[in-house]
Amino acid sequence: MLLIAGIAVVLLLGAVLTYNNLVGSRNNVENAFGTIDVMLKKRYDLLPNLVEVAKTYMKHESDIFTRIAELRARAQSATTTDEKVAIENQISGTIKGLMVTVENYPDLKANDQFTMLQRSWNETEEQISAARRAYNAAVTAYNNAVDKFPSNIFAGIFNFRRKEVFVIAETERQNVSAKALFNS
Repeated sequence: MLLIAGIAVVLLLGAVLTYNNLVGSRNNVENAFGTIDVMLKKRYDLLPNLVEVAKTYMKHESDIFTRIAELRARAQSATTTDEKVAIENQISGTIKGLMVTVENYPDLKANDQFTMLQRSWNETEEQISAARRAYNAAVTAYNNAVDKFPSNIFAGIFNFRRKEVFVIAETERQNVSAKALFNS
């Protein structure tokens, strides 16, 4: 009688431990997916803002250089001295505005903006990649618990189902075109 009670306690303890392992594994999967979700939200918030900052600066830079080129062309085709002086004054003022902008805000240089964009982009993508690896590791551990004996018996009883590892979509396997981002 004592032997049967001992076996029952061991089986009950094993069942509880197995169930708790399944629940813990499932919760780890959900937590890991939550991390991916947070990183994707960061990407969705960060990248469009960084692209917009870069686009804004590039537009500003492009406008100044376009204005300088237009003024130079007008100066070369000007026929009177007064017209040339007026255009040259506009060119000087435009260049002075550019220099003041660059001097007062050196971090607004185009290559700094692109470096920042690239650095932020890479950091975000690395974080997403790390979160995906953690998620896939958690899913693998969970799936092992669901599939292995004897926990597979309890997994079936308590409706624990296998989960799919994170596989990127075919469109994400293709190279990202920064040009397309800036043209959108």
